[in-house]
Amino acid sequence: MSSMSPVPFATDYVLVEDALPVVRLTMNRPSQRNALSTGLMAALTDALITQSARPDCRVIVLRGAGPVFSAGHDLRELVGRTLDEERAIFATCTALMQTIQRIPQPVIASVHGVATAAGCQLVAACDLAIASEAARFATPGVKIGLFCATPMVALTRAIGRKRALEMLLTGQPIDAATAAGWGLVNRVVPADQLEAEVMALAHQIAGASPLTVGTGKQAFYRQIELDQATAYEEMGEVMAAASLTGDAQEGMTAFLEKRPPVWRGE
Repeated sequence: MSSMSPVPFATDYVLVEDALPVVRLTMNRPSQRNALSTGLMAALTDALITQSARPDCRVIVLRGAGPVFSAGHDLRELVGRTLDEERAIFATCTALMQTIQRIPQPVIASVHGVATAAGCQLVAACDLAIASEAARFATPGVKIGLFCATPMVALTRAIGRKRALEMLLTGQPIDAATAAGWGLVNRVVPADQLEAEVMALAHQIAGASPLTVGTGKQAFYRQIELDQATAYEEMGEVMAAASLTGDAQEGMTAFLEKRPPVWRGE
């Protein structure tokens, strides 16, 4: 049975729901289209860190309450601020995006509606993403005089230069099918199948050794920015060390013995 509880200091911002071994985090500002205020970003970062420390949490699903996944930054926070205040807002955003990729659990974005600007960045920063057919994605900052510079960091790494620049320079939205074709999301499903598809993927991942998944995720982000020779050298060391872990030895032995493995997380 699922249990709903808020993060410690922001009951209005993020809802935490256990569907163990999966934990669902829901951005809870539907009347503001889940705009990423500093409060919401800080609460979401805190929730990710807190839930990632739980040994029974294997996968995290990120959702948005209401009809929109996230409309991006709360523009009301960006008007009439000092430079230091603006820096603090974007530092909070960067901390959120980096936390998603630093925690060992895979984070899956479940995108049911519009994801724009920093909301699109949030999807791109997640390890995996599944979208409903109604989802739309855009980086429209150019239209309001504020180029989506921080969103393009994650966006460019997800879909490549030419496609990212088209989104960034025009501000025009792309539909879910295009997002899947460009690699922004993994797949697109009918709206009434979104939750089932996301949970099926989450449980498939959760069946693997959590040690292996966490090590692999962190290694993925380390190697992706390296040149090929350095990446092979570093990942060879990762595999050599990983081969000696109890879970790797158990997994290989179980395969040879044609039996299910028993993971111990060591």
